[in-house]
Amino acid sequence: MLKLTYIEDGLHLERMTAPLEVLIAQRVLLALRAGQKLYVEPSRAAFLLPVDAFGLSHLELTLKRDRIQTIAVTPVDDDFVEVSMQGSWLAEGIDAHEGMFLTAFSDRAEFFVYKLWQRTQVRASSFAVGDGR
Repeated sequence: MLKLTYIEDGLHLERMTAPLEVLIAQRVLLALRAGQKLYVEPSRAAFLLPVDAFGLSHLELTLKRDRIQTIAVTPVDDDFVEVSMQGSWLAEGIDAHEGMFLTAFSDRAEFFVYKLWQRTQVRASSFAVGDGR
């Protein structure tokens, strides 16, 4: 399972071992016990990857081979593709900009999405460090 956490500073992606339904149920119980509001709905999440990201072709091949239709890789322009996924959005309210997006696919597809995102974060960090000189 993949967990995308949207916070004020950006997006953080994690690969989780717990089943999707278990994690959602735990989050609902936590909100109830804490007396917090929790909004849960089916939704989509997306992020950009460089078109030349190492391993992107492996993800696309896996999606075709496993016939996964809940993930799409779509060209945006000459430099980027968008990876969009179906899943569940959990937040404090309907209009919240911060929250958690949970989704589950085959282990292989999750692995490639996670590795691609992880590699681009390292690449983005090295650009940011280089820009600060």
